[in-house]
Amino acid sequence: MQRPDYLVIITGLSGSGKSYVQSTLEDLGFYCSDNLPIALIEPFLEEVASHEKANRVCIVVDVRTHDFASIFPTFYRERIQKLVPNSVLIFLEANDEVLARRYSETRRPHPMAKDLPVVEAIRRERAELHEVKALANMVLDTSQFSVHELKAEVMKRFQLSGYEVTMLVTVITFGFKYQTPYNLDLLFDVRFLPNPHFVEELRPKTGLDPEVIEYLAQQPSYEEFYQRLYDFVSYLAPQYKKEMKSYLTIGIGCTGGKHRSVAIGERLGNDLLKAGYLVEIVHRDCRR
Repeated sequence: MQRPDYLVIITGLSGSGKSYVQSTLEDLGFYCSDNLPIALIEPFLEEVASHEKANRVCIVVDVRTHDFASIFPTFYRERIQKLVPNSVLIFLEANDEVLARRYSETRRPHPMAKDLPVVEAIRRERAELHEVKALANMVLDTSQFSVHELKAEVMKRFQLSGYEVTMLVTVITFGFKYQTPYNLDLLFDVRFLPNPHFVEELRPKTGLDPEVIEYLAQQPSYEEFYQRLYDFVSYLAPQYKKEMKSYLTIGIGCTGGKHRSVAIGERLGNDLLKAGYLVEIVHRDCRR
């Protein structure tokens, strides 16, 4: 049987953060599957082993599977550890109070006992998973972790060689009269600058043309504004990256999205690129 080079199995108490750990490993390049029935684990591993980019696999299994607590320990010892010697079992837990609060916030029923008080269901699950926890290579108590801290902890513990957390910075320019993009993290309004639209020879051009760039550069407030803008963004970007943010979207808007926002957005994107960030520049309304 073919098998992946590396296998991580995530399990633990309901509400302890298994989905967050799975998404973190997915960001690290793992091929992930959630709530896979135990009987399908071996066929799944055989199937994905032939995939070019599935040499590292992550599976989430827990009490949503019928008789999980009684079946999984034997299966893990006798099948998984022999099939994939390079495997890791992660067990996530949190204290009763934190788990109960998480269920209260999400308003979802506990999978162990939907007809019981949530605290009683949590305690029952904890007791049933005692043997599963004893098998784990890594036990993480997520009681005090924010989702960002949990992601950072998983990345630190795995320390996968050749992987660096990346963040794509998208600079999107637009016209306010065509509506504001909905997915912005930062928004800057540059309509205070003189509008090249009212200069006849510049009207048909865009902020990508040197004549428009030169016109804006001659405005008294332009250079000071841009330097303050760049300083602000270059200060914030590492803070977002430190919080494990995968995408940072910066919107720069003017009236029509053709001149001022385009010139500034293009310059900002290129300067961030020179600073080492992965950058995408989108001029949404430039050709309208």
